[in-house]
Amino acid sequence: KTLITLFSHNFLASSLSFILHPQTIAMKLSLATLAVTCSMTTAFTPSSFMGSSRVTHRVSESNSALEMKYKVAVVGGGPSGACAAEIFAQEKNIDTVMFERKLDNAKPCGGAIPLCMVGEFDMPETVVDRKVRKMNLISPTGVEVDIGDTLKPDEYIGMCRREIMDKFLRDRAIEYGAECVNGLVTSIDVPSDHKTNEEQYTINYQEFTEGKSVGVPKSMKVDLIVGGDGANSRVAKAMDAGQYNFAIAFQERIKIPQEKMDFYEEMAEMYVGDDVSPDFYGWVFPKYDHVGVGTGTVVNRPAIKQYQKAIRDRAGDKIAGGKIIKVEAHPIPEHYRPRRVQGRMALVGDAAGYVTKCSGEGIYFAAKSGRMAAEEIVKLMKNGSRLPTQAEIEKTYIAKYDKLYYPTYAVLDTLQKVFYSNNGAREAFVELCKSKYVQQVTFDSYLYKKVQGNNPLDDLKLLGDTIGCLIKGYSNMKPDAEFSNPVESQKRL
Repeated sequence: KTLITLFSHNFLASSLSFILHPQTIAMKLSLATLAVTCSMTTAFTPSSFMGSSRVTHRVSESNSALEMKYKVAVVGGGPSGACAAEIFAQEKNIDTVMFERKLDNAKPCGGAIPLCMVGEFDMPETVVDRKVRKMNLISPTGVEVDIGDTLKPDEYIGMCRREIMDKFLRDRAIEYGAECVNGLVTSIDVPSDHKTNEEQYTINYQEFTEGKSVGVPKSMKVDLIVGGDGANSRVAKAMDAGQYNFAIAFQERIKIPQEKMDFYEEMAEMYVGDDVSPDFYGWVFPKYDHVGVGTGTVVNRPAIKQYQKAIRDRAGDKIAGGKIIKVEAHPIPEHYRPRRVQGRMALVGDAAGYVTKCSGEGIYFAAKSGRMAAEEIVKLMKNGSRLPTQAEIEKTYIAKYDKLYYPTYAVLDTLQKVFYSNNGAREAFVELCKSKYVQQVTFDSYLYKKVQGNNPLDDLKLLGDTIGCLIKGYSNMKPDAEFSNPVESQKRL
């Protein structure tokens, strides 16, 4: 579930650190400083599970061309799993199997993808329902800011239905040679010495056939597993990946009259306020012939339906007369799993925790992580002649992914804590988004997933504007409504 990051992935982090830590002024004023820092920083120290043990390879009984290939299982057929399976399937010396329970799955998701994803993953325009070029941002007091004037004519945010996009990515992996099993993985038997030898994993699953709701119990031996099976990952459980906090995303697909749908032709809306979410935002996103209306929260999950009613009320006449055609809810990870690799098992996408704070973006990072993990593992397997070790996977896939994207996760985490924490901060958030400079840097960073070059003078001006807006917002707003859920707030996945 994602729209756009409504602040610069770069300078605003510097601005916020100035507010919180004035002694870092000299180091934080320039975007160039942050960009260099981000590019040189590796986000995580090596996992405590990283070992130097060598894998003991099986002794081949035959050198003939009929020798069995290594088998890789990709659990999950969403963007992360499908993009991983596609890479593995192109290596003809590896047998690739992809497990997906719901081949027509419509995951609750805002469905926004950045422009760079369309080209990078060679996605046809038929996958994109709407090309959003305008956004309406609405504050707690009803102040509206129109965003999008800085976009070029050929730039847009793609709005997709997950059942369409996921199927396209899955079908492409199958065309390359991946075997798709319509099955639900129920458990994985992990050999106690899987880190030091090549003993196979056993995947236990229920296989489903068309027209039947009850699956047939089966099992499969595999040599390596990639878990792209979402927030409730069975692979993560099997590899003892640790728990993470999570949000609940709730969305209703609403069919509205055509004259109202015309308003959302190229428009998306984002609402902030403690009435729609105490720590996130509510949205109205255009789909093919309907709109997705939803919200999410981490800190007060039991009240999600209350927040959903509030976003419908805030949208008001713009969706009045609409018919709810589908209701969806799904957990969304809030941070990385403590462990993302164990032996020859690796996590990608939501299973690994790759969803950004503030914007809630996960689709691009799911697809990217699936592809990166598979590419690095294929290289390590050397034409299917060997299996990689845990240490090798961590030093390639994990290290490269963190170097590229962890700074983005860290910055957006800070922005969410500062600007989504109360209505005063949310009001300041909307006020700042009137700046064309903020809009330009925001869209450039989101659409192309690259640090964009900024103007230090504009950065300095923005710093002053940020402080001023925060002071104004905090002075004028009433405190947020109080709530308490001590039991639910402790739950983890």
